[in-house]
Amino acid sequence: MTEPAPHVRPYVGLRPYRRDEDILFFGRDREAREVATLWQAAGLTVLYGASGIGKTSLLHAGVLPRLDPERADVLPVARVAPRLNGPQTAGNPYVMALLSSWAPERDPRGMSGMTISEFLDSRPERTDRYGDPVPILAAIDQAEEMFHGSPVLEGERVVFLDQVARAVREHTGLHVLLSLREEYLFLVLPYERPIGQGSRTRFHLRALSPDSALEAVRGPLRHSGRTITPAAAELLVEDLRTAVIVDESGHTSSFTLDTVEPVQLQVVCSALWESLPPDVREITEDHARLYANVEEFLFEFFKRTVADVADEHARPAAEIRFWLRNTFITEHGTRNAVYEGLEQTQGMPNTVARALENRHLLRAEHRRGIRWYELAHDRLIAPISRSDSSESYLRAARISLAKRNWESARRLADAAIRAADPGETWVRAEAAEIFADVAAANGEIEVARRYYEEAAEIFAERQRFDGVARALTADGLLWLAQGDSARAIERISAALNWAPNDMSAQVALAEALLKSGTPRAAATVITGVLALLPPHLLQQAQKMLRESA
Repeated sequence: MTEPAPHVRPYVGLRPYRRDEDILFFGRDREAREVATLWQAAGLTVLYGASGIGKTSLLHAGVLPRLDPERADVLPVARVAPRLNGPQTAGNPYVMALLSSWAPERDPRGMSGMTISEFLDSRPERTDRYGDPVPILAAIDQAEEMFHGSPVLEGERVVFLDQVARAVREHTGLHVLLSLREEYLFLVLPYERPIGQGSRTRFHLRALSPDSALEAVRGPLRHSGRTITPAAAELLVEDLRTAVIVDESGHTSSFTLDTVEPVQLQVVCSALWESLPPDVREITEDHARLYANVEEFLFEFFKRTVADVADEHARPAAEIRFWLRNTFITEHGTRNAVYEGLEQTQGMPNTVARALENRHLLRAEHRRGIRWYELAHDRLIAPISRSDSSESYLRAARISLAKRNWESARRLADAAIRAADPGETWVRAEAAEIFADVAAANGEIEVARRYYEEAAEIFAERQRFDGVARALTADGLLWLAQGDSARAIERISAALNWAPNDMSAQVALAEALLKSGTPRAAATVITGVLALLPPHLLQQAQKMLRESA
């Protein structure tokens, strides 16, 4: 029996398929043949579909291998995003990006200032065996970059699009394929006629049918040394097609979807492949049940994706997960759509929403000039609906506090309470502290005091003396900010009765004594603890010591 080849990874995961991976690319045979035919027949072919639907993979591993190099002059697939951070060359940045994609071996400086038509004129003409010119096939992937971007480059984009249309007019054998997200299709419409020169077509790439999804599961294994039984493959696909909805009352229902998202299939199949013991030759239904927990795989994909975006944008991961859960899932457990504002989408920066779209958690579309977001697929509802731990919510709330993002801190603290078990009263205490800090920042002093009092009482019941001291000290500082030094000293002294070694309370007491007009008493307190103070309190204490002299 053939040994599994450990170096062969039949599933590519989240990245697109490459040109040399066509032997692993399955489930898109019909689409690949149709796009290849349309591209060779029409002046302009627009390939469009949702983010993560597999346009790049289809183009590289499905369409290109079906083109006969003897009957077509196929240029390398291009990207036209300006390289703003790389070496700068003279000329239109979009044109230079296109020409550099078509001729990666050439020094870009040698093409500086060259137009698209001039570049095509400089190439030797290809002919077939009968001596007739063969068509030139030019594909631009992620072609939405041609139509929108920095307003600073608007003039360069217009010139670039004019050059594309001129190149098609002057080179009758040039056939252009634009691959882009469907929400940007409306931007292409004004240019379809000049670029297509009366010969244009569109192809809408959709999610995989169940039969195609089965082929995408089975086919890549042909060169891996492993096989999968029909029952195991069907189990994987059926799990991916099953969406579970839980409404606010806790009622659970499920339904079967008509299609399978390619990105989710790759996530699950890649994770299954990595989970299998090395001696497995045939993947059975038992293996699929044991090692392919679709719900867990999608949940891990969700958490990992959010963690990456959180790191990139310096936001707490729990805050983003909370935002996704409460913004895009309705009280009935179904998908919700929200629109993008000028800078934020339902309280989250637009840059975060777009990053999540790029990673296939969200899907966007334009409706009457407004960009709307929703979850990329119903199958993501259940994984995203799973609550974080109360600890993670509290950590995220404290980070939001430090960044003075008061509303986010309040929401996350409230989520911590709802995620806590009934016996975890300490969560309520720590959340009450956060509510108090938010209220104080918003000038709601009486509200803040009530929350500090609540926190102190719960911490006392649980014998969390550090928590009691923290809440009483914060309350004392509120009184001090209002000019009542006596009440401040009373509250902070009470805090030190609970936790005599609390350095924050010691420094707060010294501050209250200093402002009450008793500098010697303040100096005595500071002198007694100066050697024990951590760095973040030491500078404040030294300043008060100088003031009390």
